[in-house]
Amino acid sequence: MSLLSQIQSPADLRRLPREQLRPMADELRAYLLDSVSKTGGHLSSNLGTVELTVALHYVFNTPHDRLVWDVGHQTYPHKILTGRREQMATLRQRHGLSGFPRRSESEYDVFGTAHSSTSISAALGMALAARQKGEQRHAVAIIGDGAMTAGMAFEALNNAGVADCNLLVVLNDNDMSISPPVGALNRYLAQLMSGRFYAAAREMGKQVLKGAPVPLLNLARRFEEQAKHLITPVTLFEKFGFNYVGPIDGHDLDALIPTLENLKHLRGPQFLHVVTKKGQGYHFAEADPVAYHGPGKFDPAVGLKSAATAPKTTFTQVFGQWLCDMAEADPRLVGITPAMREGSGMVEFHRRFPDRYHDVGIAEQHAVTFAAGLACEGLKPVVAIYSTFLQRAYDQLIHDVALQKLPVVLALDRAGIVGADGATHAGVFDISFLRCVPHVSLACPADEDECRKLLTTAYQQDHAVAVRYPRGAGVGRPVESGLQALPLGRGEIRRQGQRLAILAFGTLLYPALGAAEALDATVANMRWVKPLDVELVLQLARQHQCLVTLEEGAIAGGAGSAVLECLAAHGLNIPVLQLGIGDQLTEHGDPAQLLAELGLDAGGIEQAIRRRFPQDNTIPLRA
Repeated sequence: MSLLSQIQSPADLRRLPREQLRPMADELRAYLLDSVSKTGGHLSSNLGTVELTVALHYVFNTPHDRLVWDVGHQTYPHKILTGRREQMATLRQRHGLSGFPRRSESEYDVFGTAHSSTSISAALGMALAARQKGEQRHAVAIIGDGAMTAGMAFEALNNAGVADCNLLVVLNDNDMSISPPVGALNRYLAQLMSGRFYAAAREMGKQVLKGAPVPLLNLARRFEEQAKHLITPVTLFEKFGFNYVGPIDGHDLDALIPTLENLKHLRGPQFLHVVTKKGQGYHFAEADPVAYHGPGKFDPAVGLKSAATAPKTTFTQVFGQWLCDMAEADPRLVGITPAMREGSGMVEFHRRFPDRYHDVGIAEQHAVTFAAGLACEGLKPVVAIYSTFLQRAYDQLIHDVALQKLPVVLALDRAGIVGADGATHAGVFDISFLRCVPHVSLACPADEDECRKLLTTAYQQDHAVAVRYPRGAGVGRPVESGLQALPLGRGEIRRQGQRLAILAFGTLLYPALGAAEALDATVANMRWVKPLDVELVLQLARQHQCLVTLEEGAIAGGAGSAVLECLAAHGLNIPVLQLGIGDQLTEHGDPAQLLAELGLDAGGIEQAIRRRFPQDNTIPLRA
């Protein structure tokens, strides 16, 4: 029987002799690689945390002691060791395991995560709660060097450094977030790494002085204390009030376990700096950790070369090409990303326009205000940011951009249903929280070609404009070259029908057209949530007996609400059915399956309309 098959919980792990941990970790890494290759998911980050996960569960009494994982996309080894090994075949699938920690999934997932830089705050709350309740337990935050670039992490350090509690922060330093590392913190951590020569020199000195007279040893110790601060000055983390230990090899169990055991018995805030390698143990992932960050299914023997490529151009690729073309045409353009160069399609822009490319790290708030500063000086900033991550910069959008009416373009990738990443990454709230902000417009392209044209329209405005588009490919509509724009705030009628009109916002235009064929309905491609095409809304209301609004976003406060407000303002009383995402969080799974479950595919749209507006005219309609 394999060692891994004997582990149903961390309690089983803690019963293993120390000498069996290394071979068990090797089995865990092999199982992880095989499992993810069959389901897809985050790979590089998980291969890099195998030994660290083993050591943490071996030393700490989980779940009594709390492990809080930052972001959480590196917790597959944690899931495997905490009784979910057999469920890994369902990873990120509908009704299967989440790709992130989830409190409802396991008592070992003590805090749900998926966005970065929350772990220290949450773990501090747990540690202080334990103190207040008189409970003897440890709280451990495991945070990556990429997540440490966010301001929230430093806010928590500032608070934790003066707290009287059993808190351990483990910095998992792999010199990567998702994209390559950036910023001054990365350089600082590299300097700490270079300080390892001091530790090596110290050990050599001990060997040389072994057996020396006591006065000579005392002199050497005094010299060491002075030299230590010349060679390795007090770290930033010690200035925050932490006892700093490290850096140590995060793949060496013989170093990890004794160090964690020692730190476990110390009081007050502790900080352990471990160095790991993304993709550890799988040569393809070690060589290209970015490509293997979140791969789909693949053959481990040959790597991603075996994976099929999408035949259609994605919206992200459309944005990336538009960004390069617009930068070529206008030297004022500046591109900004909060640590998502690859995900946002900015690799080519970075290569061609390095002086106009800015990766600010995982710092969405800073990204938006930084863009505002650039706009104040006459530049034209384009912020490429996921819809779900813009939520973190909402105050900056209102206070620093909108109030000053600055022309910042927000390219909102991953709008709507995102699929396997689930509720934490679904971009379903942006319509609701953007359309209420003055001096901010919002466009919803229906396809790839329209996305490029609406980006150009957004760029031409003298105020902030967001263009929201989904993950992946659209219907495959050919994208015209050039930088043509579409009229601001104007939609179009795509199908003329009878009695009923569907007002579609975004890519749901195409399933709306499918439903409309069966219903003989009019279909309008609205394009803009704000400014809303009021003239088109009133025209449709006056020519039809009922309206349907359709959006891949929250119904509450969404595009349908904008239509209702427009009708009310003009005194029009007409039945309206709002279709979108109700008061619920969208689970992980296949996007097409999720849309069908939400009733947002062609069949679901048709059924919802027939239920609300039956053909037998039992519901009173306008004459």
